[in-house]
Amino acid sequence: MTSSADLRELLESVAAGELAPALAEAQLGGYVTGEAGRFDAAREHRTGIPEAILGDGKTRPEIVSLASDAFEAAGHVLITRIDPPVVDAVRESIEPTDPAARFDHDERARVLTVHGSAFAAPELDGAVGVVTGGTSDAGPAGEAAAVIAEMGIRVHRTEDVGVAGLARTIDALPSLREMDALVVAAGREGALPTVLAGLVDVPIIGLPVSNGYGHGGAGEAALLGMLQSCTTIAVVNIDAGFVAGAQAGLIARGVAREREAGDR
Repeated sequence: MTSSADLRELLESVAAGELAPALAEAQLGGYVTGEAGRFDAAREHRTGIPEAILGDGKTRPEIVSLASDAFEAAGHVLITRIDPPVVDAVRESIEPTDPAARFDHDERARVLTVHGSAFAAPELDGAVGVVTGGTSDAGPAGEAAAVIAEMGIRVHRTEDVGVAGLARTIDALPSLREMDALVVAAGREGALPTVLAGLVDVPIIGLPVSNGYGHGGAGEAALLGMLQSCTTIAVVNIDAGFVAGAQAGLIARGVAREREAGDR
């Protein structure tokens, strides 16, 4: 609970123009209420996972409004499932308030991250490998990578090492074994996470991807194959890159804390 002294100081800062109203609201209630909904500004501190704005199902003005609120309250923004015209609209809204803000748009993953000039990104001593079976898996894998990076965890990408050419998988093993966790994205029959789980002592999150066609297409065979895996893996829903990245990030975050404690 905020004390009377803290509340007064907060109100005086707003009145003096030293603190934005949205940031004050975030500090008081943990969220910011805008025209398009509420932004959970406290989620990152509460759970370790950054709050993201899901673009699917929202209009351009709604996304822009939420992004502006998030940027004002948190100093950074993560938007998933966003298309280029909306990226431009978000940029036009935020840049006038902070010309030095950095915009990173992964068009294939449909992810936009914005870091304000005063934002200090977290840096943790953890590493997650993001692995794809083939080039077609790059979209959901990129979404996972963006979330992991926003959590302050190093991301190592290993592309196109699917089991159709098993030598590629074997060649990648030395670097994959050094990771704290792996997100393994695969479509078709989704075999890659199962194969890797029998070869490394690293927690694996299987990410089924909606490529493939015919019976069991659109990621269904990949999802069922991973759920039926005889090796030990965790599995998220089809194309759920955000969830896979967040789960792997939390694992690496815990490992990083243990490393830090061991160094004291």
